[in-house]
Amino acid sequence: MARLLSDVTYKKLRRFRSIRRGYYSFWLFMMMVVLALTAELWASDRALLVKYQGQLYFPTYGQVLTGDTFGLDYQYETNYRQLKEALASEPDSWVLLPPVPWSPYEQDYRSDGYPPHAPSVAQQHYLGTDSSGRDILARLVYGFRTAVGFAFIALTASYAIGVLLGCMMGFVGGKFDLLFQRFIEVWSQVPFLYVIMILVSLTQPNFMLFVGINVLFGWMGITWYMRTLTYREKVRDYVLAARAQGAGMWRIIVHHILPNTLVMIVTLAPFTVVANISLLTALDYLGFGLAPPTPSWGELLRQGVNHLDAPWIVLSVVCAVSLVLITVSFIGEAIREAFDPKHFSRYE
Repeated sequence: MARLLSDVTYKKLRRFRSIRRGYYSFWLFMMMVVLALTAELWASDRALLVKYQGQLYFPTYGQVLTGDTFGLDYQYETNYRQLKEALASEPDSWVLLPPVPWSPYEQDYRSDGYPPHAPSVAQQHYLGTDSSGRDILARLVYGFRTAVGFAFIALTASYAIGVLLGCMMGFVGGKFDLLFQRFIEVWSQVPFLYVIMILVSLTQPNFMLFVGINVLFGWMGITWYMRTLTYREKVRDYVLAARAQGAGMWRIIVHHILPNTLVMIVTLAPFTVVANISLLTALDYLGFGLAPPTPSWGELLRQGVNHLDAPWIVLSVVCAVSLVLITVSFIGEAIREAFDPKHFSRYE
């Protein structure tokens, strides 16, 4: 069976694995992403499994089940924590709740005090609640899913535009290159924050709006790198040989130049993810981000700053943000060192 990757690529992957800090950070980050994508299984107000009168129900990813389905006297969605207490005396009926039985939007108002509530194992608020009585751990998890989704979608779109345009600028050159250089210089001077403030004031802020704004301004950085690398690669012997054999521009770019400049994309991608997560967090903190009550790290950070008498809020979000940013930074450093072409080439 033919090997899918070249020997040099295998060497790079082995070198990445030898950099323990980056390698373990990669698996830690992947584990956090998987946990965030499956957050409904362990941080939700819906039960994982309900057995009632011999029949099994799966409320987590299934349809909304009203209270009268389980013999309760209301017709809105079931409160599964109350249902668990109600079925405790029935031997053939039970409720399996997630480890964190709170949704990121659910408010916990108690008779013994006002939120924010301190961390409590008895109430299953392991990191406490925010100023609105919502579980902090649930909001951290769902906020991480939002931030990671934003970072990767914006990364993919902006890199697709930047890589394509940068390769074309470097390969075609001439007036085409000069025209887009001037355009990028002008467009890069547009104040990013002012654009967001104007759009947020005119429209309802949502996830795709911020992805679109980030893509509009985020493609320029990778464009300069790819333009420079394409200028260097297009005069190499393998490109000249492809031209001599009649290969067109797109075939040369896709099959010859891009594989030899992929190291730049792979190296910059983790740092772009860090920048995108930081950007969304900063916008939410400043009040120009996602509309409440969307789970957001920036919104939690703002609450923590405004409620220093509840230190569990700011400590939770600061530790979460620091862990993710440091982890992704370690991954980026390891990739940059592992894919450094100086380790796998020599000059003669």
